[in-house]
Amino acid sequence: MSGTLAGRGIVVTRPQQQSAALACMIAAAGGRALLFPVTEIRDTDRLAEFDAVIDRLDQYRIAIFISPNAAERALRRILARRSWPPTLAAAAIGPGGAAALAGQGIADVTVPARRFDSEGLLGTPLLQSVAGRPVVIFRGNGGREFLAKALRERGAMVDLVQSYRRARPQADAAPLLAAWSRGEVDAVTVTSSEGLRNLFAMLGATGEIALRRTPMFVPHPRIAAVARELGCARVFECDAGDSGLIAALETHFRN
Repeated sequence: MSGTLAGRGIVVTRPQQQSAALACMIAAAGGRALLFPVTEIRDTDRLAEFDAVIDRLDQYRIAIFISPNAAERALRRILARRSWPPTLAAAAIGPGGAAALAGQGIADVTVPARRFDSEGLLGTPLLQSVAGRPVVIFRGNGGREFLAKALRERGAMVDLVQSYRRARPQADAAPLLAAWSRGEVDAVTVTSSEGLRNLFAMLGATGEIALRRTPMFVPHPRIAAVARELGCARVFECDAGDSGLIAALETHFRN
């Protein structure tokens, strides 16, 4: 076996339907992807509210998609019900959301240049002069209120819409714990703070010990902060997206 990740076992915690690309990149670098989804993506349970927003979508001037899941789930339902309003500007937190929108035919999407989070999006020209403008934010259940609050402080009229739900999967952690006990887990990738908390809960007391001493790769300082609060000793921040995770993994194991 050859490659920069030769023989390395890498835990992939992305939702099941979003883990294939990262798993393939790990395999291409010689590693073994250990799939253990810590978040399950479900349809929203607020369909009446969701559909009401879709029906009046022409009234908004900016539509913001918090995540690729928000973009994919929202656009699927929007385009099944109506066409995209030509006067509605689209924005996404990061390139993953923009790609999901492009896949549905929405190509002109505002994305932060560097920092792929709410703070980064707030720095884009689109969101500088929003006083009096109606804005809709498509997101999952819960999450931060920071973006909506900041836009309202700038004078925007903001509606929050749940386009999908996140839930903790019912999964058997025994195979992963057995791999850990055999020394076959070399790193863990985690892409959300909620997912990290789910991971701790799903692994239980025995798994927590192994998790805390295993190198963990995360794409955002907030996730890193939560990991350290939970006692993880070896936390590495990396660039966003699968390519950022792979680059960080390769650099770590090359050195």
